[in-house]
Amino acid sequence: MSSVQLENVVKYYDSALLPGAAPALDHITLEIRDGETVSVVGPSGCGKSTLLKTIAGLERPDAGRIFYNQTEVTQIPTQERGIGMIFQDYALYPNREGQGNLSYYFEVRKKTEEEKQQRLKETAEMMGIGFDLLLSRQVDTLSGGERQRVGIARCIVRDPNVFLMDEPISNLDAKLRERTRVEMRRLLSKFGITTLYVTHDQQEAIFMGDRIIVMRAGRVEQFDSFDALYYTPANLFVASLIGTPPISVLPAERDGLTLRLHSGDSWTLPEALAHTLPPGRLRLAVRPEGWLVALQPGDGLALNVTHIERLYTERAAFAHGQLGGAAINALVPLDFPDTRQVFLQPDWERSYVFHADNESALHVPGVPDLF
Repeated sequence: MSSVQLENVVKYYDSALLPGAAPALDHITLEIRDGETVSVVGPSGCGKSTLLKTIAGLERPDAGRIFYNQTEVTQIPTQERGIGMIFQDYALYPNREGQGNLSYYFEVRKKTEEEKQQRLKETAEMMGIGFDLLLSRQVDTLSGGERQRVGIARCIVRDPNVFLMDEPISNLDAKLRERTRVEMRRLLSKFGITTLYVTHDQQEAIFMGDRIIVMRAGRVEQFDSFDALYYTPANLFVASLIGTPPISVLPAERDGLTLRLHSGDSWTLPEALAHTLPPGRLRLAVRPEGWLVALQPGDGLALNVTHIERLYTERAAFAHGQLGGAAINALVPLDFPDTRQVFLQPDWERSYVFHADNESALHVPGVPDLF
């Protein structure tokens, strides 16, 4: 297996070679540890797939260097890097059955029949119960999940140094996607293959990745564990991207111990927190579980509730509404009564504060010590 390092990698596309044009990858520096699975998330067009293709060698960087296990591979062709790629559309050979897809690698490299059969047998055993039944079937008779299992096995049979996965299960229906990602996670943990996993789905990214890369406009905004991204985001973009329902963001202004919203409503800040914040404009952000919710007026501000969403499978409910001109999502008990108004105050120990202009973090709660 291999670790993967990128040093100041920059990538432009021909259409972007204009004065002042932003690069598709903007000075990316990171390290993926040997045997680690890293998820990559971010909005469409942020550079996720370009990062994957550049590591694979399908795109050449305009600047910077790429290393596998401290060996530079920047100019080495894709076919010589020892990678396994899994795509959204499976990319199987339609005129071959499952076994034919796996054995093609050995045929083009003129390996012996004994080597091929031995490796096919080992791979089938690794893939688990029922996989051997797929080997004799034509690709067009396989379901989406079965095709993806064959696609994964086709990579494994090559004994790759690095796995590169570009939204591999996004074409599957929700139930099959959940089952397939559990199987993929089990296999990746078992093999210990260094993996980069690109996805739009943050829940999938959290489940699959040991660590997560958050990208925006060709840059890495933060690269860390889910807990660190959730509780200690580097900026408001990361805080807003990670978490479901999303974090509530209220533009505000600090004046002494008073935090005043644009609506004119205000809360009193704890003295210890107030002294860590600069005066003037800032952004208060509160996750759904970070609100203190009451049915009667007190220190809280009135939230006009639009609806209450009850998620019985999650044993949770959320009150949604407007406060201070911002959309608010607040966690409430599952048996919370239907009401048109509740009163909210931030739990200041679990609140986030960001700079009003550059969105950098001014105060975050930190990862809780759960054990």
